[in-house]
Amino acid sequence: MISASERGGQEVVGAARIEGPIVVVEGVTGIGYDEMAEVVDRQGRIRRGRVLEVGERFAVVEVFAGTTGLTIADTSVRFVGEPMRIPVSSEMLGRIVDGLGEPIDGGPAPLAEHWADVNGQPINPTARVYPRDTIQTGISALDGMNTLVLGQKLPIFSGSGLPHDRLAAQIVRQATLTHTGDASYAKRFAIVFAAMGIKHDVAAFFRESFTAGGAISRVAMFLNLADDPPIERLVTPHTALTLAEFLAFERDMHVLVILTDMTNYCEALRQLSNIRGEVPSRKGYPGYLYSNLAMVYERTGRVKGSRGSITQIPILTMPNDDITHPVPDLTGYITEGQIVLSREMFQRGIYPPIAVLPSLSRLMKDSIGPEHTRADHASLAAQLYAAYAHVQDVRSLASVIGEEELATADQAYLRFGRAFEQEFVGQGPEESRTIEQTLDIGWRALSILPRDELTRVSEAEINEHYGEH
Repeated sequence: MISASERGGQEVVGAARIEGPIVVVEGVTGIGYDEMAEVVDRQGRIRRGRVLEVGERFAVVEVFAGTTGLTIADTSVRFVGEPMRIPVSSEMLGRIVDGLGEPIDGGPAPLAEHWADVNGQPINPTARVYPRDTIQTGISALDGMNTLVLGQKLPIFSGSGLPHDRLAAQIVRQATLTHTGDASYAKRFAIVFAAMGIKHDVAAFFRESFTAGGAISRVAMFLNLADDPPIERLVTPHTALTLAEFLAFERDMHVLVILTDMTNYCEALRQLSNIRGEVPSRKGYPGYLYSNLAMVYERTGRVKGSRGSITQIPILTMPNDDITHPVPDLTGYITEGQIVLSREMFQRGIYPPIAVLPSLSRLMKDSIGPEHTRADHASLAAQLYAAYAHVQDVRSLASVIGEEELATADQAYLRFGRAFEQEFVGQGPEESRTIEQTLDIGWRALSILPRDELTRVSEAEINEHYGEH
């Protein structure tokens, strides 16, 4: 990292106030928002920081490594004169770095191909290309009912104790492109995985899972552990997305970005807001939580003139499984759908416990069909959704009058519901299915129902697929 003195930035000796990760200095002018700073203690050790707020003659700096050991009189702050930049390179694939982009896997620092601003560049909405191509995750509840589209942002809403980490690792191992419209780039697929505030055993699980599955060579891992400074969590998704933007728009790669856990990111934001004495909004979160999340989520998509793309899967845990909590609530407004994990299905031993009915991929309708997946995909998904929704009504009725008193058709719906959950939604954590296999399993489940109950699929599709699996 080039020092502040080499760039000719200002330096101030002595701080006006030190509180938590915040250092306030006075007597400075011309300091910019998001400008980098170097905070130097009495031993000459340097800690990196970023300007949060500027006034007429003061600046507020957040210190990534915290302020433990700093004193007001012996602390000096050097202002770099430019925003935070990190070195990015294709060599970062297969490497593990911390939230600031520094290697933690024991290897040398990758050779920088470019120094990129971690804040990214805003994408002109008129330059965006509408997402249409499909990413195959190998998971039937996603590929069949809530298809992930190249350039989409599709979050996973989970809860404490649910297997979202296992699901994320499975997606990393299994995700492939089914169609890109450009055969020469079909194999140029990379994954940027950023973890915020995770425990050491979870980090070890991800490392072992990616290595054992052979996916580590195409994955760049950014790890911010639970005992790392919370302020570093606010930078982690931005550094990860900075690498993703370089790979996508400079190296024409299709990049899948997985961010977990965004709730930890928001908690760090709330902590910083409280230290700064800002007026809290819902549940103590700052009023700018929406715009802050949008700065992360909107760094996604496809751009005219570029053959690369960024697809994003943010994962968040809902406190008390409350989907109306500010973090999932605001995330749902910004993104194009959501995948909801069910605690009730998890307790019944179904993996992955994806609740199909409240889950949604808003871009799915334009990315399935004969040009992308299979001609019967859209109608089959609609029929499965309608039939499974009716299963919930039948189960409610059966709980009152008993299953043996149900009509024959309703009893068939109960059998369909069990088969749909156990065979279509349920699959092993190491099992990867093609979209063809997923659709065939869906037809096998529908074949439990009488033909005259299938109202969302065509007669030709019924004749071709019904009862054949």
